[in-house]
Formats: sequence, C-alpha cells, structure tokens
Amino acid sequence: EDEQIVAEIMRRRFFPAVITHKPWEGFHFAGHEIRITEATDCYGAVVWPSALVLCYFLETNSKQYNLVDKKVIEIGAGTGLVSIVASLLGALVTATDLPELLGNLQHNVLQNTKLKCKHQPCVKELSWGIDLEKNFPRSSCHFDYIMAADVVYHHPFLDELLLTFDHLCKNDTVILWAMKFRLDKENQFVGRFQTLFDLDVISDFPSLNITLYKAMRKGRMKV
Repeated sequence: EDEQIVAEIMRRRFFPAVITHKPWEGFHFAGHEIRITEATDCYGAVVWPSALVLCYFLETNSKQYNLVDKKVIEIGAGTGLVSIVASLLGALVTATDLPELLGNLQHNVLQNTKLKCKHQPCVKELSWGIDLEKNFPRSSCHFDYIMAADVVYHHPFLDELLLTFDHLCKNDTVILWAMKFRLDKENQFVGRFQTLFDLDVISDFPSLNITLYKAMRKGRMKV
C-alpha cells in the first residue's frame, strides 16, 4: 500500500520536455497544472518529497480538512508548492520563509494562483524565532492551520523552529507537518515537539522515510 500511494504521489510530478535556462518542475494538484521555478544553490529553493506528500494529503482529504476560507500559514514555504495547493483549495494563505527566498517564492505563488484562487495568498518574511510578536502579534494573528514540509533537517535553528510553532499555534490551530527522518539529532526534535503538542501520525511512508503528522497544542479545551 505504501508503494502504491507513493507511486501515485510521484505521478503528480512532471518535468519540462525541453531544457530551459531556468530550472523548473511541474505538478498536478487540485485540478491545476502548477509550474515551480527552482534554484539549485539553496535547500529552500527545491521541491522536496515531503511537500508532495502534504499536497497529496490536502487534495485527497479536502472534505475532512476543508480549507475553504480557512486561514493558513506555511512556515519554511520554500518554492511555495504547499501554499499554492492550499490556496487553490480555497484557503487564505500566508506563505513565509527567509528574506533571500522571498523573490522566488513570490514569483511561484503569483504565477500559479493569480485569477485562480478565491483568496490571493500573501508572501511574508519569517525568520524562525526572530521578531515573532512584532511581525505576528498573538492578539491579532490567528491561523486555523500551520503547515510545514521538511522543515527539520541539518540546520542549527531547531530551538527557533519550536519557538515559532509555539508562538503561532492557538488552542484550536491544527498543525499539519510532513517530516523526512534523517539523523538522530533531527529526529529527537519530535520528542521535544511533543512536550508542547499532542502529536498523531496521519500517514507513514517507509519507502520515503516520511511521516505526516497532525498536531494540536497540549492542554487545550476539548469539546
């Protein structure tokens, strides 16, 4: 079953028939052909498999996780694929990443959503752990969903990443997080994450070493 679903996910990806001066990849999600411009000199400017897993989940579970008119923030949006798919599914999306990635992110988001979405997504700078209250004040920023794909890898900002999840997450916010397991140090982040959030496995793909999680804040009022 794992291999069948992974094969279906990977069939959503296609490549240009002719080599162009700008590297790009194509994807089929939410009834649209999505073209993503990439750069090979930066982790955040490449589409990683975790993003495809999350996009496939959003599309195939659009009734259970209805994104229409929901406020969504993607952290570490990279090329913007997840934000684009969420926008095409009706969400009001804020796509965030580091300053040096915003130009390519803005290009991809605009190219693939203009005149196609109920809500035009916005692109905003977010450096994990920095100026969170200034740029995303708790009193006025409320997100129904936080989305993240492959944000845990070999980088020195895991503390800041956890702080960012904590800052953005309200009691009723749902976190959808796709993670590729690599090294023990990074994998230990899951345990630290669970000190703040209740974590459930939605899907597991051993052939990709990727797990898709749903999380919500611990100690919230439960209906």
